[in-house]
Amino acid sequence: MQGIVIKSTGSWYQVRLEDGKVLDCRVVGKLRLNDLPLTNPIAVGDEVSLEMENETGNGLIKGVLPRKNYVVRQSPHRKHELHLLASNIDQALLVTTITNPRLKPGFIDRFLLMVEPYEIPTIIVFNKADLYEDADFEVFAYMEDLYQGLGYTVILASAKTGDGVEELKALLKDKVTMLSGQSGVGKSSLLNQIQASLDLRVGDISEYSGKGQHTTTFAEMHPLDFGGQIIDTPGIKTLGFIHLEPNQIAHNFREFFALSSQCRFGGACLHRNEPNCAVKAALEKEEISPLRYENYLYILQEIEDLNHWERKKNM
Repeated sequence: MQGIVIKSTGSWYQVRLEDGKVLDCRVVGKLRLNDLPLTNPIAVGDEVSLEMENETGNGLIKGVLPRKNYVVRQSPHRKHELHLLASNIDQALLVTTITNPRLKPGFIDRFLLMVEPYEIPTIIVFNKADLYEDADFEVFAYMEDLYQGLGYTVILASAKTGDGVEELKALLKDKVTMLSGQSGVGKSSLLNQIQASLDLRVGDISEYSGKGQHTTTFAEMHPLDFGGQIIDTPGIKTLGFIHLEPNQIAHNFREFFALSSQCRFGGACLHRNEPNCAVKAALEKEEISPLRYENYLYILQEIEDLNHWERKKNM
């Protein structure tokens, strides 16, 4: 039999069969992705082959069918291993906000760096617009201009008032979308606005830390009644890149890559102190964002500071 993984709880998976029936399944043996250490061998969105376990009526997953794409991140619990977030997706949806909790611009670039190597289109939603003051709208205008200029779709939305929801639904229709974002930005509230029947649990912002509380514990795929599927993933606190090399960081900041052919050292240029660097020249002319460049340098240094045994290559 074959089916699609629609929920992952770590050791057990829910698999939707071709006839619509959902089975609780476990994995037989060890499955690996490119022989790299993974905290989970199977992701929501995977198409799997399975057979019935006669004694319990549950399923046994025997293998994973070829993936058209997948998204991995550094494991939040085992920092020297990788975690498979989702697979076989058409697009990614990043939910963030300017306030409550305060925007962390560096997180946006880290998220884009996570999906850019797999050429996955990304929608950036700035939620909680009903809470924005004049200064917040100025920040949003800057971010909208920056990321739309790079080819990303940017939406201003409010889960409370419903603003931006119809625009978002049109983009989700008939697509498999991975939903992500930091805790507290209103992912679950926004999903409930998109489709009330989901009735997802909504958390509060901690008064002590000003940060969001996790309400989504496991990744789960939800069917959308207007067409399409959305994979809700747990809130992310931080993103690291133990599987990327320094030149991959440079190649996946898309505006840097577009300019790299004009650099003296071409694709080998890391755009720091190299002579005749087109990216540095564009920075001086204010043709690229200093915010993006600062975020790039920070990530680059972070990668270079890793010990060789911490790096996971050949991804």
